[in-house]
Amino acid sequence: MSKIPQDLRYSKDHEWVRVEGDKAFVGITDHAQEALGEIVYVELPSLDEHFDQGEEISNVESVKAASAIINPIGGDVVAINEVLDASPELVNEDCYEHYLFALGSFDKTEYDALMDSKDYASYIKSL
Repeated sequence: MSKIPQDLRYSKDHEWVRVEGDKAFVGITDHAQEALGEIVYVELPSLDEHFDQGEEISNVESVKAASAIINPIGGDVVAINEVLDASPELVNEDCYEHYLFALGSFDKTEYDALMDSKDYASYIKSL
């Protein structure tokens, strides 16, 4: 059973979002990293670039497949997790600790519309 922290919001594309102050940190869920397997490369977005909700923002590659990361909420990229350039496997070790990027000036309405942990758990079961 995948870990699903209760304090996060989730997209149907298996990204999580955690708001801290004026930033929304985004990563992939435990379900996603389990499905991908051993992650060998993370392509991060460019700083200061704006991405709308639903836009492809980055990619995660594993020994099995490459997977596009779909931006769960619109906003401007204000931080990227550069540690993942040298150590992409950290996403496998703790996908909730190792975010991919953070958004500023993000759309609060889109954030509020994301699934909570219970809805996401139900969504995974329905797949």
